[in-house]
Amino acid sequence: MSNASEDPLSSIFSKNTLERARKAKQHIENYYKNLATQQSERNERLKRLQENLNAKGLTDDEKQDKLKEHASKETEFLRLRRSKLGADDFEPLKVIGKGAFGEVRLVQKNDTGHIYAMKVLRKRDMVEKDQLAHVRAERDILVEADHQWVVRMYFSFQDPLNLYLVMEFLPGGDLMTLLMKEDTLSEDAAQFYVVETGLALDYIHSLGFIHRDIKPDNLLLDSKGHVKLSDFGLCTGLKKSHRTEYYRDLARSDIPTDQPVSSRKRAESWKVSRRTLAFSTVGTPDYIAPEVFEDSGYDKRCDWWSLGVIMYEMLVGYPPFCSETPRETYLKIRDWKKTLVFPPEVPISETATKAILSMCQETKARVKCVEDLKDLAWFKGVDWVHVRERPAAIGVKIKSIDDTSNFDDFPDVDLKIPVSSNATTGQPYKDWAFLNYTYKRFEGMSERMNRKSSKKSLFEVLETNVES
Repeated sequence: MSNASEDPLSSIFSKNTLERARKAKQHIENYYKNLATQQSERNERLKRLQENLNAKGLTDDEKQDKLKEHASKETEFLRLRRSKLGADDFEPLKVIGKGAFGEVRLVQKNDTGHIYAMKVLRKRDMVEKDQLAHVRAERDILVEADHQWVVRMYFSFQDPLNLYLVMEFLPGGDLMTLLMKEDTLSEDAAQFYVVETGLALDYIHSLGFIHRDIKPDNLLLDSKGHVKLSDFGLCTGLKKSHRTEYYRDLARSDIPTDQPVSSRKRAESWKVSRRTLAFSTVGTPDYIAPEVFEDSGYDKRCDWWSLGVIMYEMLVGYPPFCSETPRETYLKIRDWKKTLVFPPEVPISETATKAILSMCQETKARVKCVEDLKDLAWFKGVDWVHVRERPAAIGVKIKSIDDTSNFDDFPDVDLKIPVSSNATTGQPYKDWAFLNYTYKRFEGMSERMNRKSSKKSLFEVLETNVES
């Protein structure tokens, strides 16, 4: 006897037909919803502009000139929105980053000449490594997080083979590369990077996000040496992480007994393995809070633990739990109360030590917000409001807008982006697994206008058309 609650259509049509009908319905609904949203956003932009013009007390002629300029920008935006972006709209200049699921290239947009960093992610790897939720989280967060503390995304799109995130190019490199050059930082320099990272964490936490992957590799430096957060692939409260499960599976025995090694040798050993770990699928667990590995859950305080580990590395030369293998590192983090020690031969002030221990602490007693950080003695006298307006602790030398001297070379990665013009690749996840991935941020007629203000532009809107 059939179930009374069963859909009667299922007895008439095949599952495949019903699924295709469902997708078509979703496509049509998204299309008309987007049209309504776009018109509402356009009206809101015009309203905000008119309010701004009235507040400035401009003459009628000046207002008309501004409104004509606005209309011209809206027309340009419509053209941009209707155009279909692809990898061939950008000229690849150099590979500046490599990861387990793709690469980052310095690119130049053919029609404007603007320079960007393009992150290329292979769809097949995303599906096979169960990374769909993570790559969606990164795209969505970069759309919402429009702020001076977060790397800015301008476009996202896809083709049958790849996903593309086109972001601002930050020529200063990242904190990992800086630390490998400098060995250790002075307490004043370390304080600068901890303060800026703390403010960046405070911003993304205010949006309701947890980063979960705070490490030097993900702290990028702009042309003036200031910090911006990047790589949000593990962001939000997603419980499933291939990495944390990997480490738990390796925990089969007690923590090995390390042979006594000098700080200098530990730092040298760390440098040798650091880049290899950064490019591997597993990555390095050194900065992950102990509760993230457990099944009991975690909150935004896991990001403050990571910041404490980074501060330790800046002052000592290596993270507190670094070992010969990721497994040993995981086991040390699990038993952090015994393994978090400060080498006596490396001079660190008492207030700096207490600051680190305030972040690398039991969750209930740990720093939980930037206000807690400000109360620590080590930060006494810091001007938290104007830190980004002041010179960076370590200056960045930039020769040109496409200067990549602060990045590694990747000669083993083909500069040409592998694309496919064939709409049918035989991959069942081609379209629907990555629905609504496209995004376009309109910046007006020139980048000069954008540099005048860190506030959200009147002409930045979300493009959520369904990919064809």
